[in-house]
Amino acid sequence: MGILDKFNDVSRGVNDKAKNISEANNLKRKILYEEERIVEIFTDIGKKYYKNPDEDPSVFRVLCEDIDTRRRRIKKMRFELNQIRGYKICPKCDAAVNDKFQFCGACGARLPDPEDEDFTSLEANDYYTVNSDSFFNADSQKTY
Repeated sequence: MGILDKFNDVSRGVNDKAKNISEANNLKRKILYEEERIVEIFTDIGKKYYKNPDEDPSVFRVLCEDIDTRRRRIKKMRFELNQIRGYKICPKCDAAVNDKFQFCGACGARLPDPEDEDFTSLEANDYYTVNSDSFFNADSQKTY
């Protein structure tokens, strides 16, 4: 029976890895969808403002709240994706740290925990779009 037990252990390991890969790919797809939708909403804001600069601010506020909601979803999904991979990203120095630790080994900062009240809080430039970082850098100091 020893060989069958080993075979079962190996097959369970393969199943777990396949499940993790599937979950990771699913999260990546969802993140990409949310990022694309954020770009579309920014475009809608620009079009609305271009057509009518005197538009009621509540129209823009609703769209901005939708962006923030999507950014929070992305933040949580990225955290889940990193958990599947077995690490957390330090919010201060961007170091990858084993997910079992609560503090960063590089800078000593407390690592994010989805149970924290402020986990879904957003920083000023926290747009979570990999392909459009420079486009969405709202606090850019560039002068044209």
